[in-house]
Amino acid sequence: MSDRQQLELLELDVCLALLQTVRVGRLVFTEDALPAVQPVNFRMHQGQVVIRVAGGGKLAAATGNSVVAFQADELDPDLRTGWSVTVVGHASLITDIAELTEISGTWLQPWVDGRRDHFVRIQTEKVTGRRLHSTVGTSA
Repeated sequence: MSDRQQLELLELDVCLALLQTVRVGRLVFTEDALPAVQPVNFRMHQGQVVIRVAGGGKLAAATGNSVVAFQADELDPDLRTGWSVTVVGHASLITDIAELTEISGTWLQPWVDGRRDHFVRIQTEKVTGRRLHSTVGTSA
């Protein structure tokens, strides 16, 4: 008997539902003309990824309407199962007062001390997802 893996490509609605189940992902953006990747806590809001930032490269990417990528997953290395979802889209600073009121407060609390006064939205322009299933089969 051997474990075999089956890769399933996920539909948009499944990807968005999976993103609701985790709170940490990785933001991929450009900083000083180089790729940068940073872990961020996030929430989904109206089908978009929202993160809270203090400043720096993440804020610069948002205010510049840059294309960024966001990736979240849940993987079990022992069972070799799990899923991964990637969102690619333009980052933008949320400035609408009504929307800021709705998402501020306890809705998205930073994990690290310090002020994080800016909310950044990542448009879900391209969403891809994969799930890895472990199947048990027989080997010849």
